[in-house]
Amino acid sequence: MTDLLALDEQVFYWLNQVFTSPWLDEIMPWWRDKTSWAPLYLLAAGVLLWRYRLRGFVLLALVGLTVGLSDQISSELIKKTVRRDRPCREESLHAPARVLVGCGGGYSFPSSHASNHFALATLLFLSWGRRFRRWRLLLLVWAASIAYGQVYVGVHYPLDVSLGAVLGAALGLLAYRLYLRLKPAWIEADFVAVPPVEPPQV
Repeated sequence: MTDLLALDEQVFYWLNQVFTSPWLDEIMPWWRDKTSWAPLYLLAAGVLLWRYRLRGFVLLALVGLTVGLSDQISSELIKKTVRRDRPCREESLHAPARVLVGCGGGYSFPSSHASNHFALATLLFLSWGRRFRRWRLLLLVWAASIAYGQVYVGVHYPLDVSLGAVLGAALGLLAYRLYLRLKPAWIEADFVAVPPVEPPQV
């Protein structure tokens, strides 16, 4: 565990202080802030409700339940049990963290940003994203970029966001399994592009 934490701190140093650039310094504080994405969330919710009506409402309700569960498990259960200090508060680091945003309250492990966004991205990747197979990978790339931003701005270690991502992805997968059980026909009718059936040759 000592070696793992030492490696975690070294990777944090590389991502937070070595592999940096002025343009990322400007973008990342905004990019990793969940409030910055509020218009996109509202737009996606509106499209789901307008296009799929009750089915879209079911998916949105499941998204809210999954993200809420992810936040409670990461923030209230694991963080308060592990009690790892954030790098922006850790004085034992060989080089002080480069902090680009407020340090935030609470503990560091795991990252709730990472768990919540991966829970959302994984559920949408498996459900709604099935209609956009060529583009749905962007959901996971988006969640990963937000997790990376938490390290870049100095409020989380790489291990925090990595395990947060695993937690969120697992919850997103479980939520999708539940979604399939609710009404499998809805998935086939609305979220999967079914190829047309060719008429038999006479």
